Amino acid sequence: MSARRTARVAAALAAAALAGCGGDGSTTTERTTTTRVELLPQAGGGGNAGARFDPGAIYRREAPAVVTVISTGLRSGGRTQDGLGSGFVVSDHGEVATNAHVVTSGSGRDIRRADKVYVRFADGNQVPAQTKGYDPFSDIALLKVNPAGLRLRPLPLGAAGDAVVGAPVVAIGSPFGEEQSLSVGVISGTDRSIQSLTGFATTGALQTDAAINHGNSGGPLLDARGRVLGINSQIQTSTGDGSGVGFAVPVETVRRSLAQLRADGRVRYAYLGVATVPVFPQLAQRFGLGATRGAWVQDVTGGGPSQDAGLRAGDGRERFQERAYVPGGDVVVALDGRPVRREDDLSRLLVARRPGDVVTLTVVRGHERRKLRVKLGERPLDAPTTG
Repeated sequence: MSARRTARVAAALAAAALAGCGGDGSTTTERTTTTRVELLPQAGGGGNAGARFDPGAIYRREAPAVVTVISTGLRSGGRTQDGLGSGFVVSDHGEVATNAHVVTSGSGRDIRRADKVYVRFADGNQVPAQTKGYDPFSDIALLKVNPAGLRLRPLPLGAAGDAVVGAPVVAIGSPFGEEQSLSVGVISGTDRSIQSLTGFATTGALQTDAAINHGNSGGPLLDARGRVLGINSQIQTSTGDGSGVGFAVPVETVRRSLAQLRADGRVRYAYLGVATVPVFPQLAQRFGLGATRGAWVQDVTGGGPSQDAGLRAGDGRERFQERAYVPGGDVVVALDGRPVRREDDLSRLLVARRPGDVVTLTVVRGHERRKLRVKLGERPLDAPTTG
């Protein structure tokens, strides 16, 4: 991860905005609506082209599958809170998908489940739900309700290839508790990185200008055919209000997480144990890296898989273009022969692997290319900190 301290500060601010901490040590009960907020300074056609975009028709057809999720007993800063978010039906067996932060509080090793969770359907039915498991790395949770007496219509999951910039989308959820609300927009960016509940980044996120606000968390982002492209998770804001920059966990991540949560109640991620920054041509020239694209190793976690395999970080600290770098480390340019060019390529390639897998890294050390075999570990709940 790059700029890790900045990311940690942003994550801490996000948690504060979500939980509404007072920090006075008293115990009170509050009602909150949950959409994870990343507080940052304000910045100065595709696979659905053949489908007619009719938001009203999508809403009439798919909204009955969208639910409101109520959580009680969320603890933070000495307070007890009730949370309210969104979710959607994913099977006729009573399975509901939502965000992990809708039904948990805290982060990293301090994540705690809500005391009780309820699911309210569009037809007015409200039933208790069991949290079958949650994925703090991708902010996904799987709930289970008793399907008896309920009319359940699962939402179909879409295709990642349809999530292209400019593709029309709709979001359905409960912003500010206003249930069954529709907002309309487009995919305004792909391959974004957003903070998870652990300090590790969630890669491949979708950016949309469809209005996402507090309470939309866990609801679906749908394509022109009414298929789920992602789970609405975060907004970027400088005020705490929605500002047309929302983020959704992508559908391929949703599929992978739900499959593991069904099977094991938890999700395991492969772990390399390395902090990197992206290489660009001017950076490569300044430090003589021997590769103009790749992931430049800035830190190797002691006792981790990368250190055991001989991956090297540099030492010292030098500034270039107003940023500090650790010179002298390896540059990772491929994993199992697949190129690493952009900032999140390495993380994205690792997501498809499992703990215990052996992968081959192609690295540039000085001006020499070499291959290192690494046995991947399991990602910890807290991202290691670097100096």
